[in-house]
Amino acid sequence: MGRFLWLALAILVASCGGRFSEPRNLDDACALIKERPSYFSAMSRTERKWQVPVAVQMAIIHQESKFVGNARTPQRFALGIIPLGRQSSAYGFAQALDGTWAEYQAASFGFGKSRDDIDDATDFIGWYVDGSERALGIAKNDTRNQYLAYHEGRAGYARGSYRAKGWLMQVATKVETRAQMYQAQLISCGRA
Repeated sequence: MGRFLWLALAILVASCGGRFSEPRNLDDACALIKERPSYFSAMSRTERKWQVPVAVQMAIIHQESKFVGNARTPQRFALGIIPLGRQSSAYGFAQALDGTWAEYQAASFGFGKSRDDIDDATDFIGWYVDGSERALGIAKNDTRNQYLAYHEGRAGYARGSYRAKGWLMQVATKVETRAQMYQAQLISCGRA
């Protein structure tokens, strides 16, 4: 019986890593894909399907969830103690909102897809970026504007809602810079 308990404990501890924990080095694309090769495989499939560069996907996922599959927005509290629920319905690697995820599922016939699955999350990003290129004319490698459309929604982007949000403009610039860094790193380790 003792061996069984140790084996069960070892399996439990081993299962705590992976998609629900942050990778060790978020600033090194090569180290990240070495640690989580399934992430790179998913992003490569999305790049082939939607022509969205891996570095753009990585930068969006970094900003949205830090590569944590079950990431959620923070809880809100009244008077500091009374829970009011989460700030939004955003969930998973891509922080997709319930409504946008449902739209994606309907468009892709993917009702079994999950926001905490890296394959589904990267496909969602590819689908969204592709739609933003078609609807708004934003090139798929224009990380800054793609991120603004991703954050604000296509209608918000078209209205220019981001222009009144200096903090968001700064975040979008950081996402663009990260995508450029990831692209250079991917080239250096032969993955681009």
